[in-house]
Amino acid sequence: MTVLDVQSVTKVYGEGAATVHALRGVSLRVQRGEYMAIMGSSGSGKSTLMNILGCLDIPSAGRYLLDGVDVSRLNDRQLALVRNRRIGFVFQSFNLIPRTSALANVELPLAYAGVKAAERRRRARVALDMVGLADRADHEPNQLSGGQQQRVAVARALVTEPALVLADEPTGNLDSRSTEDILGIFDDLHAAGRTILLITHEEDVAARASRLIRLFDGQIASDVQQERVLHEPV
Repeated sequence: MTVLDVQSVTKVYGEGAATVHALRGVSLRVQRGEYMAIMGSSGSGKSTLMNILGCLDIPSAGRYLLDGVDVSRLNDRQLALVRNRRIGFVFQSFNLIPRTSALANVELPLAYAGVKAAERRRRARVALDMVGLADRADHEPNQLSGGQQQRVAVARALVTEPALVLADEPTGNLDSRSTEDILGIFDDLHAAGRTILLITHEEDVAARASRLIRLFDGQIASDVQQERVLHEPV
């Protein structure tokens, strides 16, 4: 089943002499359960594509269907609902709320969705258990290491059971051990059938994915299936 269907998407910023063609007719499909990495240098269109895939921006032309929903036809409120219910975001900077417990941070998307408190807590605890932090539920971000904070962010991304986990440079602020922990979680999620799209500039991180797309000058330069590089736990 197709989760992402991007059809001849272009994105143009500015006009006249200041016109920038950030994306030039990008087309791709991602099937349910795929683990895909996107790489590209600065100015390749990687960030623009991520914003469109995450429903943070809309194409200038072309179509983008997420789980069968044509995103370009949605209004701002509907886009917010799609972001909350169909996409789990993991960012480089964690984006956790300070002075708030890990459990409350993970609950947040469910609170926005109107889920009742008891059910929010139950699902948040399950998500924290999935990333190995069940015993840190009451800890605040400043009481957690960088790797643990990113695991909380992954749990928050999973708690709504989204169609897509979109990870933007998720290991960019982590040391090698914490990077391996996070990538190990993504390996487990992929093995369990989750759909993961990872944006990275690190070759060894991209090697963990089963499919690698490289962008250049707003276009897909290559799209290849690859043998995944798996690591034994340290």
